[in-house]
Amino acid sequence: MQSRDKKKKGPAHVAILGILLALALILGYVESLLPLPFGVPGMKIGLSNLIVLFALYRYGWLEAGSLSLAKITLSCLLFSGGMAFLYSLAGGACSFFGMVLLKKTGRFGVLPVSTIGGVLHNLGQLLVAFLFIPSFNLLYYLPILLLFGAAAGFVVGLITQELLIRLPKRN
Repeated sequence: MQSRDKKKKGPAHVAILGILLALALILGYVESLLPLPFGVPGMKIGLSNLIVLFALYRYGWLEAGSLSLAKITLSCLLFSGGMAFLYSLAGGACSFFGMVLLKKTGRFGVLPVSTIGGVLHNLGQLLVAFLFIPSFNLLYYLPILLLFGAAAGFVVGLITQELLIRLPKRN
């Protein structure tokens, strides 16, 4: 008898992850077409991150991390450029590892995990900005980045929570 882990790694599992990656890329592209009226360049809600969060809860950290890295890499290759890759990678890594650690404690649900993930994403991007623009003037962006990151993370968490409830689990 095969264990549950071995079943998860079959062709159907790979196909589902491919579909999730395609959905993340589509959401990211659609969101890039919708400009937000805020004073911070590049600010987005991060709808494609709901796919990563969904994968984290439905399939585990390894699959979610793979999706996140593939999403960041392909999005930057298709829709933006080299600097965007550095910002996205830093934000995505901070967000992802923070969410994995919070989820692993078992003390937090989807909403707080996602909210903290949104905040950490913006902090990771701000750290990269400090590498290229070593100025404390960047700290003026911090309050709006923290507020918007928390709000965006909450919205992404709400949507993901509903998806987890409404979409049936399949092996």
